[in-house]
Amino acid sequence: MDRDASRDRLGAGRRAGIVGILCNLVLFAIKIVTGVLSGSMSIIADAVNNLSDAGSSVFVLVGYVLSARPADKEHPYGHARAEYLCGLFISIIVCVLGIELLRSSVEQLFTGGSGAVFRPASIAVMCIAVGVKGGMALYYHVTARRIDSQALRASAVDSIGDMCATGAVVVAMFLSKFTGPLTDAVLGCGIAVYILILGIKLTKEASDTLLGKAPDQNFTAQIVQKIREYDGVLGIHDLVIHSYGANRYFVSVHVEVDAEEDVMRAHDLIDNIEEDFRREQGIHMVIHMDPIQYKDAHVNEIRTRVAGIIEQMSAQYSSPVSMHDFRIVSGVTHSNLIFDVEVTDDFPVKDETLCGEIQREIKKIDPSYNSVITVDREYSSHRFGSKME
Repeated sequence: MDRDASRDRLGAGRRAGIVGILCNLVLFAIKIVTGVLSGSMSIIADAVNNLSDAGSSVFVLVGYVLSARPADKEHPYGHARAEYLCGLFISIIVCVLGIELLRSSVEQLFTGGSGAVFRPASIAVMCIAVGVKGGMALYYHVTARRIDSQALRASAVDSIGDMCATGAVVVAMFLSKFTGPLTDAVLGCGIAVYILILGIKLTKEASDTLLGKAPDQNFTAQIVQKIREYDGVLGIHDLVIHSYGANRYFVSVHVEVDAEEDVMRAHDLIDNIEEDFRREQGIHMVIHMDPIQYKDAHVNEIRTRVAGIIEQMSAQYSSPVSMHDFRIVSGVTHSNLIFDVEVTDDFPVKDETLCGEIQREIKKIDPSYNSVITVDREYSSHRFGSKME
């Protein structure tokens, strides 16, 4: 991401934080007065929720300021993950508020209701609040999509929850005259459960990002496609993508090249790929060059037969298995077939079992063949292979 785009993203995040602080403080002041005058527990709870939302907006603002700080000695990959931490914090706040609102509402159920008295002014105030929260949710959603912000996505969902909660309070105002004093408490329970479910979902999403979830398949496919377009690239494997914040990626990958190619030409190819990704997409890429023999007829024949064995294993276990870095080291009494096998993290058997089965099948080709197999676990959910396949 270039500097202009980074500044635009920072500015959008700051504006969203300021808008959230101001709107929520105004809503809190209006609702707390209305709630105290009417005696409605649900309105007071809604007001407190707005106050906490103002605090969440402060964290959004602080998160964007921190995430824009450049890398330093203690944080060589930058501070962009501060935005993820803010998203997690907001999600936890949503969960806490849901639990507290549920506790208060259940308490009212056992004490006979709040005895709230609703006036036309109270209804008007809460209807305005619904409109304001709806506008905030739309603003957060549009901004989050434009700058790909997890914290603002959490704020948008939080605002939608607030809009529904406030709307339910308005419904309670109308229904309480016909359904009795417990209406406020019953709807409060429903609102609390809804907010709690939203909070749990947001917390999981934020936690998955911080723990290192699998990269987006489309993003992975774009990287693979771009690398394979370079002349001289024969295959790609062991792609690892680390995210240190929105649009801040560090990538490593193995690229197969012709072993008979001049090493300086091959090295120049690798340098060009790394530089193109850095300049065009802002991706910090490190490529390991794997020279392979693909013009040797004997090696190609054995590679093809071993690839067939790998395909059988894939079909046998109904899970994708692939092979790369195949080479043969010939000796007088035996030959070593050296290659890597890549499987998914949920592959149904242990590595030792898989290697043993492959070794037995290879021995059927020639008893003098020994297998030296390394099992790789893929770090992305998108599979790819060689141009020779």
